[in-house]
Amino acid sequence: MILATLKTDNPDGQLVAVSSDHQRYVKVEGAVSSLLAATEDWDGLIGELQSASDQLAQGGGDSLDVSALASPMPRSWQWLDGSAFSTHGDLMQIAFGLDPIDTDRPLMYQGVSDKFFGPTEDVLLPSIEQGIDFEGEFGVIVDHVPMGTSAADAMKHIKLIVQINDWSLRAIAPIEMATGFGWVQAKPACSMAPFAVTPDELGEGWKDGRVCLDLEIDWNGERFGAANGAAMDFGFHDLVAHAALTRDLVPGTIIGSGTVSNPNYAEVGSSCISEVRAIEMIRDKGPATTGFMGFGDRIRMEGRGVDGSSPFGVIDQIVVQA
Repeated sequence: MILATLKTDNPDGQLVAVSSDHQRYVKVEGAVSSLLAATEDWDGLIGELQSASDQLAQGGGDSLDVSALASPMPRSWQWLDGSAFSTHGDLMQIAFGLDPIDTDRPLMYQGVSDKFFGPTEDVLLPSIEQGIDFEGEFGVIVDHVPMGTSAADAMKHIKLIVQINDWSLRAIAPIEMATGFGWVQAKPACSMAPFAVTPDELGEGWKDGRVCLDLEIDWNGERFGAANGAAMDFGFHDLVAHAALTRDLVPGTIIGSGTVSNPNYAEVGSSCISEVRAIEMIRDKGPATTGFMGFGDRIRMEGRGVDGSSPFGVIDQIVVQA
């Protein structure tokens, strides 16, 4: 099942089911009209969602214009972002001059959840002096997860999978990290690709709680990276269980993988600028040479299956001064 959200005057938009070729849509009408509301009674509403999908399978629906889509979930109660790729963590410690983190626990922070930029929406940010960076990652959306849920039981609570650009302001990050209180200014709202998909839509691309797709990233029209999501040290079920250890997770909670990163980064590239800068520092034994983003820069992200499929669609955005 493929779901998306049309832009409307309602901040949560209009939930729609989308055809497998991403060309047609049918509005999901009845008890719910938004994806956030659907997660609150997913099992009870699955019939309505499936009915809309069945209409598409039979050739019904209206023509879809991707520019009319908001983020699949334009806002939520909670956004929790992990850092589940150890290669990225190791490189970022070098980039920021940090000591290694001695823990066997998943890393996670709580970020902005009241807004997710749509896939083609301009991203407004205040200053290039703040070190504008993109971070390509995958994420999951859960229904209600009871406190203390195990990793094994967490799998059944993962209802949808999404693709995310977790924007970061790198010049501010070290200042906030030094306080020990976490990020506020360094982490503005994220962006989300147009389509949220049920795990079965990914086929072999969903294994062991991991999105085993290449995340193709182009910066200003040039290929930047195509790291694969299979390299997570912790699967999404582990991240869900970690987040739920001491709290219930409300329906609609979104959990991110952290920046997709592979040990063979010299071959596949990276999913954020800061990681490339760390690689340059290691390789050249000196300062980084790649700069961060400027106003007018364009970023494109697309998760790609081995069969060439693009299940989440494309994030294609321009950075604009607020």
